[in-house]
Amino acid sequence: MYDAEVTEHQALRVLVYSDDRDVRAAVISALGTRPHPDLPPFEYVECATEPVVWQHLDGTVGRGIDLVVLDGEAVPAGGLGIARQMKDEIYQAPPVLVLTGRPQDAWLATWSRAEAALAHPIEPIRLAEAVIALARGVLQSA
Repeated sequence: MYDAEVTEHQALRVLVYSDDRDVRAAVISALGTRPHPDLPPFEYVECATEPVVWQHLDGTVGRGIDLVVLDGEAVPAGGLGIARQMKDEIYQAPPVLVLTGRPQDAWLATWSRAEAALAHPIEPIRLAEAVIALARGVLQSA
């Protein structure tokens, strides 16, 4: 189904942004190092501030980012605004999942152009399903 060499050797880099380390830890814990056997392992890049997010997305730090999880409730820079700016400014931006404050905020995720959205509190199974779908899209487009 996927390139065996990519699956076995090339980790997918997943940027996780939140000013709250508990949110970052919950995302990483819910997904684990390999959320599905037909996916390569995940390598996480944790970011607590917006400038560091942009350093990674610009390629200033490390190699490229394959997938992004943004906390829409982060302060002072929310993940929804970052997602929209990223889609406006980065050619072929990586897919984004945003975490919203409540299910009724799904329209904000649409505005931000995120490919997926989930509401707080984080539900590990729903998060994994959404991220697995995004990761498969990344591998198919590679």
